[in-house]
Amino acid sequence: MTSKSQKVPTGNNYWKRNLTVLWFSTFMTGIGFSMITPFLPLYINQLGNFTKNQLVIWNGIAFSSTFLVMAIVSPIWGKIADRRGRKLMLIRAALGMAIVISLQAFATAAWQLVVLRLLQGVFSGFVSNANTLIASTAPRSESGKALGTLNTGVISGTLLGPLVGGVIAQYLGYRIPFMITGSLLFIAFILVTIFIKEDFKPIPKGQEESTKQIFHKLKNPNLILAMFVTTMIIQTSNNSINPIISLYVKQLLPGSDKVTLIAGVVAAVPGIANIIAAPRFGALGDRIGTSKILIGGLIFAILVYIPQAFVTNVWQLATLRFFVGISDACLVPQVQTLLAKYTDAQYTGRIFGYNQSFQSVGNVCGPLLGSFISSTLSYSAVFISTSALAGINLVWVSTHIRSKKGKKIKAS
Repeated sequence: MTSKSQKVPTGNNYWKRNLTVLWFSTFMTGIGFSMITPFLPLYINQLGNFTKNQLVIWNGIAFSSTFLVMAIVSPIWGKIADRRGRKLMLIRAALGMAIVISLQAFATAAWQLVVLRLLQGVFSGFVSNANTLIASTAPRSESGKALGTLNTGVISGTLLGPLVGGVIAQYLGYRIPFMITGSLLFIAFILVTIFIKEDFKPIPKGQEESTKQIFHKLKNPNLILAMFVTTMIIQTSNNSINPIISLYVKQLLPGSDKVTLIAGVVAAVPGIANIIAAPRFGALGDRIGTSKILIGGLIFAILVYIPQAFVTNVWQLATLRFFVGISDACLVPQVQTLLAKYTDAQYTGRIFGYNQSFQSVGNVCGPLLGSFISSTLSYSAVFISTSALAGINLVWVSTHIRSKKGKKIKAS
């Protein structure tokens, strides 16, 4: 089914060099983005005189705006990637985000930050395009291992980012991390431009297949669609917490002058668990089935989100966030592995692009949901709603995996 022009390489090892370069690049990208996330609400608070409800709303808009644009443009970039190559998309994403995120350091009003984050969405997609390039160039027999390895780069960066960002923001202010993130992305742009190799031959004009034709040729289109929705719900669940985590820490530490630093630590804790657990769950999935790991992760997520609503100190919260990292290790990597194994190389750009679009929808809905619930009810209520979302996702995944057309994935 794979065309000659898009055949996955099996007789060379340049994909391994690509994996090394992209691991380091996604590592820096992870540091950059997670460096900003924990204190973004506190940065917004400096840009105006807001009430609690106003701050929560601006915070939700700022978080969601980037992903709203990503949901729209990701399939377009995915189609261009299939037509022009994935390396070009990596260059576009790294350079564009380097410029836009650096400019966010100079915002003087909340609306300016929102506009820049909208532009960030236009240029976003570095990590998803890195996944696409590896999925389309690595031998299919090693795609799961390759994608799992690449995922540890993002996780490692996400682990260190909140710690680094918390220290920098605490002692140098909230603007410096934006400049550092822009610099890291510019380094990624240079590395990709110089070292990434892609033996890509464009599809002749007029021979491109429509999305409908592509789905007809997929091994298991129902499974692919189910994974899209699963991705959306996972991202909605995880990102409903992001807008309020630093504010929740502040509520647990009234009068403390170390809120930014401690919020960074709490935000980093899931990454610690994730980087420890993800490779082990990936190997376990190869033995017992990727779908079983995915279902187990959703069950565990339900169990660990509920107690976070009732913590009385920040260390209880940090411990439970560690368990969240373990559940996360069972979710997104398994979805990506299933997508890679059930998509031919010539279609990976568009399939991963659509998955990125669903992911972005979740990234939009999550912060808005978290902001709405926290402003109308409480911070604690956000964790209860997140647990409910995990329950809905569990039912959805279980139904499709047990369906007649989904039985093939049991050996995945």
